[in-house]
Amino acid sequence: MHERVYNFSPGPAVLPLKVLEQAQGELLSLPGLGMSAMEISHRSKWFDGVLAETTANLRKLLGIGEEFTVLYMQGGSRLQFSTIPMNFLRGAGKPAEYIVTGSWSKTATAEARREGEVRILFDNKDENYRRLPRPDELKSSADAAYLYYCSNETIQGVQFAAEPRADVPLVCDASSDFLCRPLDMSRYGVLFACAQKNLGPAGVTVVIVRNDLLERVPEGLHSMLDYRTYAKENSLANTPPVFAVYVVMLVTRWLLDDIGGLAKMYALNRQKSGMLYGLLDKYPDLYQGHAQRDCRSLMNVTFRLPSEEATAQFVKEAAAWRLCELKGHRSVGGIRASIYNAMPIEGVEALRDFMIDFAKRSKT
Repeated sequence: MHERVYNFSPGPAVLPLKVLEQAQGELLSLPGLGMSAMEISHRSKWFDGVLAETTANLRKLLGIGEEFTVLYMQGGSRLQFSTIPMNFLRGAGKPAEYIVTGSWSKTATAEARREGEVRILFDNKDENYRRLPRPDELKSSADAAYLYYCSNETIQGVQFAAEPRADVPLVCDASSDFLCRPLDMSRYGVLFACAQKNLGPAGVTVVIVRNDLLERVPEGLHSMLDYRTYAKENSLANTPPVFAVYVVMLVTRWLLDDIGGLAKMYALNRQKSGMLYGLLDKYPDLYQGHAQRDCRSLMNVTFRLPSEEATAQFVKEAAAWRLCELKGHRSVGGIRASIYNAMPIEGVEALRDFMIDFAKRSKT
């Protein structure tokens, strides 16, 4: 096998090595079945078992009660940006409230406006989304259809430490920090996450929706944009991405059996991110963090260097250390190190050591 690099890509992102090895070992033939997970029918008993185990694992990891239904959809987060307002804003006769903290919540807001009135509670665009709202800046009302936010903005590297308070259904795009820490699911109406950042390969989106909200879905939606279709058909109304769901199952097993649950995963994530943020604080003239300190993401560490030339040199030299996909998004610039659940601590240690070495040489 070729030597693996440390992949800091924001998505599709690194997967646990154990998961990749099992998928590789079963790629040609699943045990006792004689065919690949990329070939087997979604109507097979094997895939029934995959769906059942994946859902059971997610319920165990997050403490999801029976008042929620777990759906497996396609189209990524962008489809959810439209599906959410189509199901819960269209015909509601009241506005939806949105918290805009970065690129993804901004995009979701634009899609929601196609379906009804949107009330913006907070928008930090003037500061290029460097921080999250303070509690006194959120004046949510009880007459909204729902309150929408993105728990972790991948591009800007800001993350909510806790859910916003809401007296209406709370809708969360958790695509880039799903399963990185325990959650109180009783706070949520809908929580969704595309898989390719922290859960599995691209192709499947997990949607967790409170059952009573399904009763609010208006009639007349196109069937594949109606959450009730997926709930009624156990996510099998069309052919789901079988292989992607299979890998999600393996990732949830890894979180349960190898990591020991989300509390331990959260501790590891804090340890990993702390290594890098410690360097941003130690060398502030060289590594200029984008997010304010109290808003920093556990998943995406974003920072700039003093010049474009220094940034290009950093990326070039990092690649020689087998540290890849570190270039920041064009809207923020600089560097972005995505250190999702599956990034091993050795990878973060290697990046830390490179950053220290680069800083020492930059002073000479």
